[in-house]
Amino acid sequence: MQFTSITKRVANLGSKKWLPHLRAKKMAETDPNVILLTIGQPDIPTSSTLIDIAEKSLREGRTGYSNGRGEPNLLSALAKKYSADCNFEILHENILCFPGTQTALFVSIMGLIEKGDEVLVGDPLYATYEGVIAASGGSLKRVKLKKNDGFRLQANDLERSITKKSKVLLLNNPHNPSGAVLSKQEIKDLLSVCKRHGLWIVSDEVYSSLIFKNISANKFFSPLFIQDDFDKTVVVSSISKSHAAPGFRSGWAIGPKDFCDSILPLSESMLFGNQPFIADMTTFALNNEHKTSKIMSADYYKRALKLFETLKDSNMIEPIMPQSGMFMLADIRNTGMDSETFVSRLLREEKIAVMPGSSFGDEANTLIRISLTVPDPDIDIACKRILNFINK
Repeated sequence: MQFTSITKRVANLGSKKWLPHLRAKKMAETDPNVILLTIGQPDIPTSSTLIDIAEKSLREGRTGYSNGRGEPNLLSALAKKYSADCNFEILHENILCFPGTQTALFVSIMGLIEKGDEVLVGDPLYATYEGVIAASGGSLKRVKLKKNDGFRLQANDLERSITKKSKVLLLNNPHNPSGAVLSKQEIKDLLSVCKRHGLWIVSDEVYSSLIFKNISANKFFSPLFIQDDFDKTVVVSSISKSHAAPGFRSGWAIGPKDFCDSILPLSESMLFGNQPFIADMTTFALNNEHKTSKIMSADYYKRALKLFETLKDSNMIEPIMPQSGMFMLADIRNTGMDSETFVSRLLREEKIAVMPGSSFGDEANTLIRISLTVPDPDIDIACKRILNFINK
């Protein structure tokens, strides 16, 4: 049977990226000794207060149709948050609400990119970016993120990668999979390059509330904070990570009025609004609930440090301490294995499941990504088993 070209462009760029996780998850269903260190599924529950808000809203009948832009209370909460963060006024007309960051990102790229255009992305990169860009008909232009730079995108590397076809820089800050956080000066330098070449910036900031406070230099800075460049800046985010609520699918895009007005019909063609009861919960989360991200940030830092201290003296694997987020990278090139072989053998021999770097780009094949979203005792066991594996 014949299907459209978009299905061919995104073939193998969806769930197949997560096959190592899916195989390990299936194995764990029958073997309780398997420890999954694969995906960013928070190990603490969504706040009971938020669940109570959603339930109350449901029982009050907030189950009807919304509108394409978003519920007024949620738009107001987002306008308040981002106006305070940016130190200039963000209006309802600068906001669109979506079911999660992924949807916001998809619609944003579809609204900016078409066949023949390039999207510049740092490599390693989050696994879904390839599919999002391919769906638009554009092409992904990789910009190498160097380990010596802490996997932080450098302005000179970006400049060298730009061609006449380049239209958007897709930025991920804080970065997944490395946990790197760009400094204020690095953001400004990237903005200067983008402005000089007329590029849009789409910034995925879903981990911005999970920067490790133990690293004082890592105060979050967004390209959105530079008002002079707001005319070509879009930020996407959600409550999935900040509030341990990935299943609620509540996200947004912040951008200039003409951008939001132009992509609103596209969003409405797909979704026509998110759920009012979830918007009510998200509104409360943005206005009131901050404890969850603080708990997670402290836990993830402690677990990353445990892994780092356990593995750092090995001459076979080099752990790379993150500055934020839910993951740690480790360089396994001294084992002589590529990332897929390492991951497969680690699961088979020690029942520890991690993600191969090959799922995150061309520059990550000597890396593995270890999730920090399991309880501390499982991290302790994982440390011992990984060390046992590499010592063998």
